[in-house]
Amino acid sequence: MNLKTTYLGIPLRHPLVIGSGSLTNDLETVRELEDAGAAALVLRSLYEDEITGEQMAAFFHSENYSESFAEAASYFPDPELALGPDEYLEHLRRVKEAVNIPVIASLNGTSAGGWVSYALLLEQAGADAVELDLYHSASDAATSAAEVESQMIEIVREVKQAIGIPVAAKISPLFTAFANFASRLDAVGVDGIVVFTRFHKLDIDVVDLEVLRSLELSDSSELQLRLRGAAVLAGRVKASIAIAGGVHTALDVVKATMAGASVTQLVSCILKNGPRHLRTLRAELDAWMAVNEWDSLDQMRGNMSFERIPNPTAYERATYRIFH
Repeated sequence: MNLKTTYLGIPLRHPLVIGSGSLTNDLETVRELEDAGAAALVLRSLYEDEITGEQMAAFFHSENYSESFAEAASYFPDPELALGPDEYLEHLRRVKEAVNIPVIASLNGTSAGGWVSYALLLEQAGADAVELDLYHSASDAATSAAEVESQMIEIVREVKQAIGIPVAAKISPLFTAFANFASRLDAVGVDGIVVFTRFHKLDIDVVDLEVLRSLELSDSSELQLRLRGAAVLAGRVKASIAIAGGVHTALDVVKATMAGASVTQLVSCILKNGPRHLRTLRAELDAWMAVNEWDSLDQMRGNMSFERIPNPTAYERATYRIFH
């Protein structure tokens, strides 16, 4: 069965990519992921505003994955545990030396110059591509939505002009006109669009007066929003599409492909089941395609997108109809 795909202009053996998270923190686990068949890896983000290398010194002294995959306590750590630039670049180099599959660096910048300068450093350190984690809290009442979007578009434009490796933009679903924003990203030359960022859950400790954050592992129910996002964009943008969040089964991969995704980024399902789950997904995907007489993923890619289904309003109405 032909599972080949192309993401960010990079040919891949199949669409199962390890998404940004703690799975790529440890070199031993990175090697296990490659051995289990991962098509590519996305590293955890380099946070421009968290230059705290000393806080993570122990990270590189303990090259072992001490937590079980089921517990997954370090799936999305506090930003204050983020790697500083020197540590991140060194880890990127070590991961590149450890594996033969593409390694995508992730960047969460804050300043216009920071996005470009750090993207250049990531390219120099050997990254095969850079994923820009574009998120803005939009908590400043004086800043309009148009200003926020324009800033993000300019960031992508400047990074694309500065580096020679592919650039993906990871975006949230919280845009008033999501399809328009994605089209503008496409117009400035972004190579890939990742839908969507997953957010921490927030709560308030009413006794200690603290804001509490947590991030639970995903399940397949989170795929619905991402299927719609991919289906909206497929055939309308030149950029390749990645779905991140909610992909746990071979059927989830099929749905993502039919919606228009070139790859699926896996984190939670691997944390729950370990790297061996990659082999399970590939075997089940092969079996499903054989039973349903599909020869390749390219044949089905985008066949359930807005542009290709007879009634695209089915996606729209499904999101708001209330049954009494």
